[in-house]
Amino acid sequence: MRRPIARALTGALALITAAAVAPLGSPVPAAAEGVVVGGYPVRITDSPWVVALSSRDRFGGTRAGQFCGGALVAPKKVMTAAHCLSRTVLGMDVTELRDLSIVTGRSQLTGTGGREIAVSAVSIMPQYDPEANSADLAVLTLTEALPASQAIRVAEGGDQAYEPGTGATVYGWGDTTGGGGYATSLRAARVSVLPDDSCGQAYPGGLSGRYLASTMLCAGDPRGGHDACQGDSGGPLVARGRLIGLVSWGSGCGRSDSPGVYTRVAAVAQPEKPQNPEKPRKP
Repeated sequence: MRRPIARALTGALALITAAAVAPLGSPVPAAAEGVVVGGYPVRITDSPWVVALSSRDRFGGTRAGQFCGGALVAPKKVMTAAHCLSRTVLGMDVTELRDLSIVTGRSQLTGTGGREIAVSAVSIMPQYDPEANSADLAVLTLTEALPASQAIRVAEGGDQAYEPGTGATVYGWGDTTGGGGYATSLRAARVSVLPDDSCGQAYPGGLSGRYLASTMLCAGDPRGGHDACQGDSGGPLVARGRLIGLVSWGSGCGRSDSPGVYTRVAAVAQPEKPQNPEKPRKP
């Protein structure tokens, strides 16, 4: 089995051409994992960019070794949550996990369709803060390229898909009830992007966690009943056909007063540049 290499990312270009090597250390996982509660079954052919992270050595073969989700954003690049690759989740440093792979093109984890592709490198965002659950994003490099047509476009900063009230969909193979009822087939749930003020009130700090609008995105159902849950971490949140978030953390599953918190992909993967960068002085 291949042994993934830890790397550090520095921006949008680095998602495709990451090169600076940096140690991963032993980060603590985010406060919650993730699963689709109140969802419906979907076909992977309709959402080919949804992938499952897998390690049979660590998690067994019952669900093809699935332990988190991810999104294909380029032929050989998958975005997922950084906390999925922590020592707490894996029980070891990710560099010691020899069978890390992704499952693609398979709606039913117990089925035989699709492909399983090994991961050759793991890239953790350098600004990732496991204590605050901030910038919870990692990029996996695959050993084989998938068709570009299967990748999803990543929303940029200022995209209308981030506006409060926008309908969005979260995907995953996680808990469908909030009580440990894990799905073996891909499911999705419809939610809405929520205002940052609402998310700040739901997560002001303390035991419930603190919402940071600079790197996080909040989405849910004001009435409750639709959400991500355990097992969905790293899974994609999609709006207007673009990837806007990755399942990161939250309090409970499907609660109206505790919406799901996602990594704000545009802010973390594509940090804003200075409006008026200083020009170099002439000698």
